[in-house]
Amino acid sequence: MSLEATATPTSREIYLRLLGYVRPYWRVFVVGILGMMLTAAAEPLFPALMKPLLDGHQKGATPGPFWFYPLAIVGIFLLRGVLGFVTNYAMAWVANRVVMDLRMAMFRRLVRLPTPYYDDRSSGALISKVAWDVMGVSSTATTVLTVAVRDSLTLVALLSWMIWLNWKLALISVAMAPLIAFAAKNVSRRLRGLARTAQQAMGDVTHVLEEAIECHKVVKIFGGQDYETGRFEKVNAAQRANAMRMTIAAGLSGPLTQTMASVALGVVIAITLWQVERGETTLGSFVSFITAMLMLLAPMKRLTDLSGTLQRGLAAAESVFELIDEAAEHDAGSIDLAAAKGELAIEDVAFSYAGTKREALAGISLAVRQGEMVALVGASGSGKTTLANLVPRFYHPDRGRILLDGVDIETIRLDSLRANVALVSQDVVLFNDTVAANIAYGTMGAAGRAEIEAAARAAHAHEFILAMPQGYDTQVGENGVKLSGGQRQRLAIARALLKNAPVLILDEATSALDTESERHVQAALETLMQNRTTLVIAHRLSTIERADAIVVLQAGRIAERGTHAELLAANGIYAQLYRMQFTETAIAP
Repeated sequence: MSLEATATPTSREIYLRLLGYVRPYWRVFVVGILGMMLTAAAEPLFPALMKPLLDGHQKGATPGPFWFYPLAIVGIFLLRGVLGFVTNYAMAWVANRVVMDLRMAMFRRLVRLPTPYYDDRSSGALISKVAWDVMGVSSTATTVLTVAVRDSLTLVALLSWMIWLNWKLALISVAMAPLIAFAAKNVSRRLRGLARTAQQAMGDVTHVLEEAIECHKVVKIFGGQDYETGRFEKVNAAQRANAMRMTIAAGLSGPLTQTMASVALGVVIAITLWQVERGETTLGSFVSFITAMLMLLAPMKRLTDLSGTLQRGLAAAESVFELIDEAAEHDAGSIDLAAAKGELAIEDVAFSYAGTKREALAGISLAVRQGEMVALVGASGSGKTTLANLVPRFYHPDRGRILLDGVDIETIRLDSLRANVALVSQDVVLFNDTVAANIAYGTMGAAGRAEIEAAARAAHAHEFILAMPQGYDTQVGENGVKLSGGQRQRLAIARALLKNAPVLILDEATSALDTESERHVQAALETLMQNRTTLVIAHRLSTIERADAIVVLQAGRIAERGTHAELLAANGIYAQLYRMQFTETAIAP
């Protein structure tokens, strides 16, 4: 359960938490802040230069060497340029570091989330969080702060100069500040809600896009191009509409601020001209004051526009922290099993998937002695895979318990439990890496080439691997796209062989193999299963005839159990399934 579900954080809490990721880089951050302060301090120099220049000429005096003022102006702008570059570079460096750290924090949490979390969310939405939402955070962590600090200091510096020149006119200039702040606050509230919706809309776009890419063969063979195009058009239009609403809300703040500022500017110009006519101020003071006031407009506009950037960034940060705060897999275990013997006991286990009333498993009790091969058989949806998934604690039973070597698996440390379990699933998973890296994956990464090749030979994969362009160093492509189904399956079997765990789960491990390969792999698996506890989930009953016990599941309950011969003699569900498959095989061309 996410921490977000218990209390919605305020904007201030989110921002302060975000600044916590800036803390490790405070030295560079301080350099950026100092650059902002010096940049702001340099802003009044240009209007200040105008006063002696114009007043000197008005009085007929020489304001100084003719080359001084042009060079001074160039020097001022050069100084501001250098300071601006240092500031922007320092803050961008910090921002990119923060994005990198947040992405790493998200990914570390992502790979440790429980299986039900993935069941309830599309991978496209999760990819959108890690890839795109975090990018919006960088503007909040540093860019917003850069503009806020630099432009606020610029406003203070320019206003200080204006007050020194003419405090009465300066008061008129700042009279609009409360109205501008009120308008900005209302716009910010609207933008925060729209920014949240924008994150969801982008997640929907990524989700539809990901499905269309991953399922492109199904789309093509069933003529789903128009349907998928319609789906994408719908989410794409929703994202565009939301973006336009955000543009309208954010765009109103700028003109509103400029209009209020122009009113103040018009009043100030009128009063100043009246004062010049009466001799209460000089031409140089007038030009200097108006120049400073005009220079106020740009930072004021940036500060009011900052609201949109801030709210979008806070919404992105909210999404990022929502993932980071998700609870990792529950692991209350404290027992460390160095090497299990492999004796399994399942006692009155029941389990239901979240959001469903029907029990996927109900009152399952099963004892598997060390080194036994037990096959789970039944129609689709009978609970075979669900039961197997409870052993490595992908899910937790609603009641009952599972024992490994007499120890409740809930009391075993999760990494220790899974170190004793190997899995070969019917849904083969390979990574876009080399053949060798896919076999020696994860904790087996330190395995030598000889060990990898031995596992591949046992899985009858060595020959086809050597025939590949770079042998064991060949890239297999995304999920092994460059390999045939049988080749992918044999690499997955080699991975399980290399792990050499005492408990082995085979979920249709030979389903993708042709008859010749299946025969060889079955022989290799029989060698592997010696002195190991093996749960085999099988649809092809011919592969489990030698099992020590066959358990027939029906609607989440054990309907039959026994050896192959015993179940055939009982003439029940298993015998019916076996005869059906035998008939289908016999009539197959």
